[in-house]
Amino acid sequence: MTTAEGWTAAVRDRLAPGRLLPLGSAGDGAWITERAARGVLAPAAAAVRGAVPGTLRIGPDPAEAGDDRADAADDPAGAGDGQAGAGAGDGQAGAGPFPVPAGGLGPGPLRITVDVGAVAGRPLPELSEELRAALFGAARDGVGLRVTAVDLRVTELLDAEPAEAEQAPPPPGRPAPATDDPVALAVLRVAGVAGVTDTWGPPVHRSPGQVRVELAVTAGHRPLDVARAARSAATAAAEGATAVTVLVSEVR
Repeated sequence: MTTAEGWTAAVRDRLAPGRLLPLGSAGDGAWITERAARGVLAPAAAAVRGAVPGTLRIGPDPAEAGDDRADAADDPAGAGDGQAGAGAGDGQAGAGPFPVPAGGLGPGPLRITVDVGAVAGRPLPELSEELRAALFGAARDGVGLRVTAVDLRVTELLDAEPAEAEQAPPPPGRPAPATDDPVALAVLRVAGVAGVTDTWGPPVHRSPGQVRVELAVTAGHRPLDVARAARSAATAAAEGATAVTVLVSEVR
């Protein structure tokens, strides 16, 4: 891939955040873009010796999506214990007490699907086990996603590690939107918040009884932890809002 092609692909990826994935459990009221989550998961997969990961997708895990809302109610703040539910439209109820944003998955278990090339020298079962463990760990500890399955599809067998692709320069980032909204200002004071963003509209979106905050997380901070703290700050600053949710658009 040439530098120009890499830059074009990076721009295209920036413009395609993908679906919104539930962070933590139903009681957390937080979502993250698939693109932002991939930015944490893909390096973890690439660090596994003998694995050359390709396309990585994250979606619902229908095999585990039973009616386990009681567990979510028992542990509303757990990173891996929020359970099933589905919702698709902005303002629609999901399995928990918060509206599911437009384009978002309702709280529930997730499945990672990844295409991978396998380099000769390691038994496939051993490579698969290590790769699954790396992705489960990155999803839980690096992001805060409740992943219950990792599907691997070995797409090619390689004699040697491929030459490292030329790193394209990152595309120009969108400028942070200016805002004097008290909710946004409260969120910007939270550790790990890199800024507020406006991918889905204004950084702070208000509707009757509801407030939705959109933000970027600083790399190295766990998005679920930052989203929880940001939601607490936003709830304290929002007057009269009965449901405050957080969308994590980027990790940067």
